[in-house]
Amino acid sequence: MSSADNKAAPLLVVDGDSFAHRAYHGVPKSVKRAGGKAGNAILGFTNYLVRLIEAEQPRAVFIGWDKLSEANWRAKELDGYQGGREFDDEIVEQLDVLPEFMSAFGFVWGKGGGYEADDYVASAVTAEAKRGGTALVASGDRDMYQLASEAITILQPVKAGEIARIDPLGVVERYSVLPEQVPDFIALRGDPSDKIPGAKGVGAVTAASLLKKYGTLDAMLADGKFASEAEALKLYQRIARMVRDVKLPAIPSRAPDWAGGAKLARAWELNGLADRLEKLAG
Repeated sequence: MSSADNKAAPLLVVDGDSFAHRAYHGVPKSVKRAGGKAGNAILGFTNYLVRLIEAEQPRAVFIGWDKLSEANWRAKELDGYQGGREFDDEIVEQLDVLPEFMSAFGFVWGKGGGYEADDYVASAVTAEAKRGGTALVASGDRDMYQLASEAITILQPVKAGEIARIDPLGVVERYSVLPEQVPDFIALRGDPSDKIPGAKGVGAVTAASLLKKYGTLDAMLADGKFASEAEALKLYQRIARMVRDVKLPAIPSRAPDWAGGAKLARAWELNGLADRLEKLAG
């Protein structure tokens, strides 16, 4: 019985941009596809996905993507959000075509509409948990800790191919807060990578200590703490909280179409990858 036939198998939900960037910086830039275009992120991303699928045997795969060509809702609400990020043309071009490549395997994905990859990931796993299923979130982004639950496990790359499996207890061990407190924790501590300022003078230890005492940022504000920063902190909290109700296409259980992926890989002249995928299809 294939994993696609097993209703108890988890849904694998992948943070596409997280792993595409990891692949781009981890695979030699000498890897090219047809027309001399870059192929290293495509190759690395696909190899990583194949390993995950072989290890986890999911019922289906869903991938969330950022749309770099349009401002997402967070950038519209918080001036300077993710400001200063610059990407090589070669990774941007590969990010543009990776969704098409994923479609060749029969994988469902979400992109655009003013949302980030995070929101698509959060919506997919939340819907899966609501229908009584389980889900695995593959991402290098610690913001994903807010999704951890009995039904949802975070798969986070550590080093040399190792994967950490993070459940709610794992979130507490790493951040000293519960998964549902992560957006408040980020709002208080700030997030330099996303350019979320946080509360003045508050670091990770203080943020966790305050949340242990009060439970929520809202309770702190109601108690008069951070009075001069209250509105800003509410905004940071909203920015840090993932949207869980983005409208998604259906994600039916199905085995990967390795042959379909191999055909497009061959057309793109990623021949080593095509050989590997054909072997899987065989």
